[in-house]
Amino acid sequence: MSVDIGSRLRHLRIAHKLSQRELAKRTGVPNSTISLIESNASNPSVGALKRILDGIPIGLAEFFAFEPERPRKAFYAAEELVEIGKGAISYRQVGENLFGRSLQILKECYQPGADTGKVPLVHEGEEGGIVLSGRLEVTVDDERRILGAGDAYYFESRRPHRFRCVGPVPCEVISACTPPTF
Repeated sequence: MSVDIGSRLRHLRIAHKLSQRELAKRTGVPNSTISLIESNASNPSVGALKRILDGIPIGLAEFFAFEPERPRKAFYAAEELVEIGKGAISYRQVGENLFGRSLQILKECYQPGADTGKVPLVHEGEEGGIVLSGRLEVTVDDERRILGAGDAYYFESRRPHRFRCVGPVPCEVISACTPPTF
């Protein structure tokens, strides 16, 4: 049985009304490290996890014994979507707590020229999306397409991928990934 450290940490941080930046400031652990742990892109050492948990504060034993309630809410108003992006890319997530969930749904908005970065994204799982408006350049492995309204993508997330808004207007996308890895 594996423990979802990332979702558990995210749930506790949010329950204590801490941003990733605030927790980083309290612990001396870089914000990017906390983000990687919460997205399960990195597994912390026991020492690093203890240092992070001291900033909440909660002990290791309590952290691993804690079982958050699974989300039961079924409907979300537009203003209840949780912003997890930053800068020129907005990622508004359906549901605050993804603990115990196997699917993550996002409403994404890329400003003109916004890019997920020159280094391709790679993680476990699958993801897909439908472009609602604007134009989105999607690169998967060595294949590149420019998608417009109504076009879609779907691929295994372990394939290197990148997203970039092309054109003069923002691009909006509804996407989903499983397991929740963002």
